[in-house]
Amino acid sequence: MSQDIYSERPLFGGAITSTFPLRFQDVSNIRQVPDHQEAFVDPARDESLIFELLEFKHEVGDNGSANWFLQDLATEQDAEGSMVIEQSGIIEAPGLCYRDTPAVVTTAVGQMAISKGRQGRDAQNIVRSATPSSLGQVYVANLRLKGVNTDVLITAYEPVHINPLSESANTVGAGFAVPAVQSGHMPVAEVFKLAVSSFRVNDWNLFGSVA
Repeated sequence: MSQDIYSERPLFGGAITSTFPLRFQDVSNIRQVPDHQEAFVDPARDESLIFELLEFKHEVGDNGSANWFLQDLATEQDAEGSMVIEQSGIIEAPGLCYRDTPAVVTTAVGQMAISKGRQGRDAQNIVRSATPSSLGQVYVANLRLKGVNTDVLITAYEPVHINPLSESANTVGAGFAVPAVQSGHMPVAEVFKLAVSSFRVNDWNLFGSVA
């Protein structure tokens, strides 16, 4: 049973909230993350959770959009041997409705060997696995806020196998990562689901003039 304590966390000055475990520490200021991102890390387990606000990509269809962003992330990271494990269909999110336009959500899960010392498009050193590469599982949700022309990405990362020569090995150890449940923690897959399902917009003015 998970011993994690979790609570609703303010994002982007409280304009957005999401719920996830307190063991994920806010490193947005420490790591100089860009304004359109907020990043949280559990340094003891080398797990991360990143929230991004992006301009809506009209050229990407709703169906499979999370998979598109997952593949884009793999390209950005020069990931080796990336593969998609599963992806969802389109889910409406009536709780994220701007005026009469509900958000639509898709999710995707993949594995990739990340050799750069980063994870997320701009967040530097969120995942400390520098060259040589370590294998990780990546969870991506795309929340399409069409009413405010914004794609929200929620990305969670968990290590699967850590290269003994990577920086992460110094903190969490090399080899296969210890499953979260064995350490008394909520698995990243559940952290991801909780963060996505609890995502709320409190102030739509975050996205510019919504008058």
